[in-house]
Amino acid sequence: MAAAALTREGGEDAFRRLFRFYRQRDASDLRGVVDFSAPGGQVFRSQLSISSVSDQDAYRAGLQPVSQWKAYGLSGYPGFIFIPNPFLPGCQRHWVKQCLKLYPEKPNVCNLDLHMAPEKTTDLWGQSKEQLRRKGSSKWEPRSLLEKLRWVTLGYHYNWDTKKYSANHHTPFPSDLAFLSEQVAAACGFRGFQAQAGILNYYHFDSSLGIHVDESELDHSRPLLSFSFGQSSIFLLGGLKREEAPTAMFMHSGDIMVMSGFSRLLYHAVPRVLPNPEGTALPSCLDQALSADLPVGSVIEHSSDEDWQVCAKYLQSSRINMTIRQVLAEGQKFPEESGTNGKGQAPSEDSYHENSKAKRHKPNTV
Repeated sequence: MAAAALTREGGEDAFRRLFRFYRQRDASDLRGVVDFSAPGGQVFRSQLSISSVSDQDAYRAGLQPVSQWKAYGLSGYPGFIFIPNPFLPGCQRHWVKQCLKLYPEKPNVCNLDLHMAPEKTTDLWGQSKEQLRRKGSSKWEPRSLLEKLRWVTLGYHYNWDTKKYSANHHTPFPSDLAFLSEQVAAACGFRGFQAQAGILNYYHFDSSLGIHVDESELDHSRPLLSFSFGQSSIFLLGGLKREEAPTAMFMHSGDIMVMSGFSRLLYHAVPRVLPNPEGTALPSCLDQALSADLPVGSVIEHSSDEDWQVCAKYLQSSRINMTIRQVLAEGQKFPEESGTNGKGQAPSEDSYHENSKAKRHKPNTV
């Protein structure tokens, strides 16, 4: 296969060659992509810490009991854990709604803040929902503000100029997302994980994410958690150097990736967003209704039919990814810095994404 031949070539641009391969190939030629729904080859079952998360806490986070999860590792990537959709029926809808309706709101930071007055970005959902609901299939229709959203940062806001976090640019981290992250981290053996920073990525069918490493956090001993919702994508996981050829894998709606240990500082990228492989507008897991009886203390909220109609319309051509990380170790503080504004503003709207017209792919922070 062509992808296998590119992998064997190695050399300085091995990652870039495969990135371009999967960026440009037809969806029918993806035989070299690892599919965790049918594991085999370099894929093996990974053990979880079942006793670290009570069934009640899992339910409160919208997750199945950990004993029912399936978790996988990849040969050659110690510390990498892949968990195919462990969410309870209907619970993915909560996180999609939060990412579109609540998390983009102030005081959180988004790419639209770079070139729009603050009053123009205070209610992206309210300004977009009717336009999204009426949206047809034409590529020539004007995009709503929500469709122009590329990233949102939570908690400690990443400074795109200095490539650092700082103590003076921080807003409260969402409590529901922190609870979800803590349960997933604990199930993977990282009890006491603190969700301190999050970056939400909003992808469309022409979007990609360049080759990069997540190394700006001061504490690399804690894992990076990645949650995916909506359309599928190809994820490339490489090595400690860019010349090492990556492994390609599918990420589907509800899937969770955990990068820890050796895999925490590996190069990775998203070259491609793919239509739902089931052939329907949305994955069947997003069609499931939320149970009427939520457990006491649940962080999951029921979505109105009206809100979900807007979310579903958005997801027909989009994918949302949440990456959560702990920035500081217990008791650790940020070093004193001088000459920085701490604003965390990105230099350009698409510093996070690269669309089909981009001529080169820069490393970015996921």
